[in-house]
Amino acid sequence: MPFKDPEKKKEYMKKYDKHYREKNKEYYKQYYRQYMKEYINTSKGKKVTRISSWKTQGIIFHDYDLLYDIYIHTTHCDYCKCELDKCNKSRKCLDHDHSTTDIENVRGILCFHCNVKDVLH
Repeated sequence: MPFKDPEKKKEYMKKYDKHYREKNKEYYKQYYRQYMKEYINTSKGKKVTRISSWKTQGIIFHDYDLLYDIYIHTTHCDYCKCELDKCNKSRKCLDHDHSTTDIENVRGILCFHCNVKDVLH
């Protein structure tokens, strides 16, 4: 159905898309789930997920990309100098001041034990 008026075409396509998505709702739900499973396992997906998690936790920093790069490349705890790995005993934790809500509140990258003890407080 050719339209000479671009506004009428835009309106028609908007209604058509809405109807099509409603009709194929289950397909799009499955497609989105599969896409997210694959996306989260990519390096960009991991980065976006981690930064989003920090923002939810109340971590404030001027450049989250820089903070992520520092976090990824940190191999030792800032306090006890133990080697950080992915297991629970010495996993990485981004320590921050919970009472500060208006300026940067990141204090360091610690192992799980130092973070729980709140050694940088």
